[in-house]
Amino acid sequence: MKIDFTKDNGLVPVIIQDDRTLQVLMLGYMNEEAFNKTEKEGIVTFFSRSKNRLWTKGEESGHFLTVKSIAVDCDQDTILIKAVPKNVVCHTGSFSCFGDKEAKGFLYELEAKISQRIDAKTESSYTYSLYQRGINKVAQKVGEEAVELVIEAKDNNDSLFKNEAADLLYHFLILLKAKGFSLKDIEEILLNRNK
Repeated sequence: MKIDFTKDNGLVPVIIQDDRTLQVLMLGYMNEEAFNKTEKEGIVTFFSRSKNRLWTKGEESGHFLTVKSIAVDCDQDTILIKAVPKNVVCHTGSFSCFGDKEAKGFLYELEAKISQRIDAKTESSYTYSLYQRGINKVAQKVGEEAVELVIEAKDNNDSLFKNEAADLLYHFLILLKAKGFSLKDIEEILLNRNK
């Protein structure tokens, strides 16, 4: 990965994006040293222009950004880092420096929570309890939720319809996990069908 640090006094802008939801979290700057540290440690470190030193995001708050992927733009002078935030990102207490957490993209965060509960064998979790009952019970639950959604679609109660749609999506994510697939796998099929 080649980055052009010769522009703008050795600094390049870095866009931080939530790896799960794709929401833009913040913008910072890196010099070559900050980039190398980020790449080595897997935690985002910037060059702070106000402090005139390296600054690891979360070094005081504990709200670190764990790196999932790094990409460089076509001009090699801007970095895109997809990361998982430990907590809120903005110093104002907002989820992102651009506002609150958005619902769009939340399915990936939910998928990660479902996977975590199953992998951790969280006994008190409904998710794990259903998963433990086996693929037939999980598939049956998806079928039940689909039928309930169809029934609500025939009525005029928008709230009930949306809640049944949410139940169906939730149980569908459990079924994907049980089958060893992810939401991204299904999205790739839809993307390929659209070519």
